[in-house]
Amino acid sequence: MDINQASSLSSSAVVAAIPLMFAGAGELVAEKSGVLNLGVEGMMLMGAVTGYAVTAITGNPWLGILGAIVAGVLMSLVFAFLTITMLANQVATGLSLTIFGIGFSAYIGKPYTSAAVRATIDVLPIPGLTSIPVIGPAFFTLTPLGYLAFIMFGVISWFLYRTRAGLVLRSVGESPSVAHSVGFPVVGVRYGATLFGGGMAGIAGGYYSIVYLHLWQEQLTSGRGWIALALVVFATWRPGRLLIGALLFGAVMALQFYAQAIGVPIPTQFLAMLPYIATIVVLVIISRNPNTIKLNAPTSLGKPFFAAS
Repeated sequence: MDINQASSLSSSAVVAAIPLMFAGAGELVAEKSGVLNLGVEGMMLMGAVTGYAVTAITGNPWLGILGAIVAGVLMSLVFAFLTITMLANQVATGLSLTIFGIGFSAYIGKPYTSAAVRATIDVLPIPGLTSIPVIGPAFFTLTPLGYLAFIMFGVISWFLYRTRAGLVLRSVGESPSVAHSVGFPVVGVRYGATLFGGGMAGIAGGYYSIVYLHLWQEQLTSGRGWIALALVVFATWRPGRLLIGALLFGAVMALQFYAQAIGVPIPTQFLAMLPYIATIVVLVIISRNPNTIKLNAPTSLGKPFFAAS
């Protein structure tokens, strides 16, 4: 592999990681508040089809991204109402949200399956840094959304560990009853975190359809929402580790396409399995030491909160 191939592979890895970064960061914030939303895949698909449809109608990809965010927020609002207000089981509701998102996105996306949308978001190279071998094209020749994905991790880390609001959110995730007893708005915090997670999943889906693949088809995200969920566990709920994990999985995805391009004599079906095989392997490795998960996971994750007074 020469330097040009290495640059191309690294660029593909970063681009493939960006949707995982958005979706994973949003889910991390939601889970830090104690809300386990397994509907990431459904929210991403609704964001993808809505973003693509809005872009096709208006010709403006930024309006498409805005539409994708709104779709993700609305989906997460339904989840939040059922689980936070109505105290429905979070696991069952999240799975239902994914099933609903898969079916509904396929239904409303039928008119746009063959629609050609040329409008997209162009890359914004940073002068002087793009010429750095290998890492220059990968990290400094991105779209504004790509840069935003990296900036979001710094903002989320600062928010969670350097602000009072972040402390409140983490307190709600650890012990909502104690947080409620000292006057913290547990329900409001969980609603806000859940809606933020939905918005990030919407951006991730919109990125796939508008920027990354430039098309819409049924189940466009191909299970990437589940990978984002696994990344949160893989990162043990730490933003920095999540960023590294997303880049690693992006590299696995990029390697899949690179192997196909150079004609590696391996069935394409097996190469397409690589990201999911990697997900299973990572989860198996993590599960060997459950204490690590218990020490870092929010104590109230997935548990409903009922204010007695």
